[in-house]
Formats: sequence, C-alpha cells, structure tokens
Amino acid sequence: MRKRERENPCGVCGHYHKYEEGEVCGICGHRMLAASDKPSVYFSAFPSEIVPQFLYLGSYDNASRSELLKTQGISRVLNTVPACQNLYKNSFTYFCLQDDKSLPFDEANQFLEQCERDKTRVLVHCMSGKSRSPAIVMAYLMKSRVWRLGQSYHWVKERRPSVDLTEVMHQQLQEYEKKLFGSTDSPKPSIPVFPSLDVQPLSFGFPPKTDDDVSISAFKSISTTSIFSTPNFEVPPQEFTFGDGQSWNNNTSTILNSNGDIQMDNC
Repeated sequence: MRKRERENPCGVCGHYHKYEEGEVCGICGHRMLAASDKPSVYFSAFPSEIVPQFLYLGSYDNASRSELLKTQGISRVLNTVPACQNLYKNSFTYFCLQDDKSLPFDEANQFLEQCERDKTRVLVHCMSGKSRSPAIVMAYLMKSRVWRLGQSYHWVKERRPSVDLTEVMHQQLQEYEKKLFGSTDSPKPSIPVFPSLDVQPLSFGFPPKTDDDVSISAFKSISTTSIFSTPNFEVPPQEFTFGDGQSWNNNTSTILNSNGDIQMDNC
C-alpha cells in the first residue's frame, strides 16, 4: 500500500480503500453508492437526537465528523460495529461492541446508563444508522423508560425516519422485550390505534333507562305557559284589606256614586 493511501483513510468508514474510485472496503464491505442507489432524501451530517441533551443516533459518517460531534456536546461514542475503527480516541470515550451477530443489549445498556448518570452526551452508531444502532437505542428505552417495543420503535422512528430494522434485529428485540416484561407487545411494531371510548353512563345500582322510559320534559309540554306570554287579567280580584282594617270587595257600588265618581269623605 502506498504512503498516500495509508495517510488518507476513507472518510466514511475509516478504513484504507479507494472509496472515490468505487473500490469495496476489504474490512467492512463499504463502497460508494451508485447513482441508482443514492437516496433521494438528504440526510443531515448531524446525528439524530433521541433523548434531548443525552442520547444521539447516527451512522459511521456522523461518527467520523469530530467537529460536528463536539458542536453538539457529544463526548462518548458507542460503536456497535466491531469492524469500524474508533477514529478519535484522544477526543472521545469509546465503547465498542465485540459481537457482530448478536447484540449484547445488557452490556450496552450498562454503558448508556453510566453516561446518563454522568450527564454526558453519547452517540450510538453503526455503519448506516438504520438497524444495529437503532436496535441498541430501542433496547435502552425499553430498559430505562420501561417502554414496550412498539412504543420505543415509534419514538426512535419519529426522530430518525431512515430507521429500517432487519428481521434479525427485530427478533432480538422481541426476545429482549420478553426478557424484560415476560411477553411480547406485538408480533411487529405497528402504529398504535386509539379506539373511541365507549363510556357507559353511571347508574349507581339502578337499571339504566331506555329511550322509551324517558318522559317528556315539562318545559317541552304544549300546555305549559311561557314566561313571555300575556297574563290573563279576566280573573276577578279577591278581597283584600288595607292597613286600617277597612275591607274592600269587588262590589264597585260601594265606592262609586251614580255619576261614576269616587265618593270622598267630607273635607
């Protein structure tokens, strides 16, 4: 290998291969995407923030941009791919998983729990940030937040839409969920459906009334007099008494003279 190649590792995977010329990496298998393979969606150079000011998820490309990681305040890195090199050991604290087939969730969770206790920001990454590292993050949410797999999956997927778990990773997460909770939430993470609430009326021990038992309200009765209707003044007045004890009745002849004038006392 020529000196120039040794001094210029691949900026994506960190290994020495002619990435710009389309050469496949002999260590991790990484290669430049062909024009037909390039995604139409632009992916940010920054990793995805899963838990604010603590947990970040990304690809090896994100992990290779040390200045951007420092900008976000990230100081620790969990590398889920044994073949990926830890490029900046003098700048970050690395924790690398050694099994490239089965993910050691408990081992990774211990490291992440320590990071959370120390209040430090940590990046979890794999090669593309789509399967292995998201699975580690979901397992951590299941353990630390006591979330089921479906809830953890949607939380991560919402914050990093490019997540695409392989069948192997999904099966391992289901096994881990069963280990934590004793059962699996669902055979496959799906969008939660919130059914309409069928609330039954309170009966307090009495049988519920049907529509036939409900009587028509008195306010809707036709015979009920409205407060806005004209009162009936044809009702004869009743006898009443003034304060001096003199009684008056409805006989108008006692108070009217023949000319229709009111009789007055002598002045």
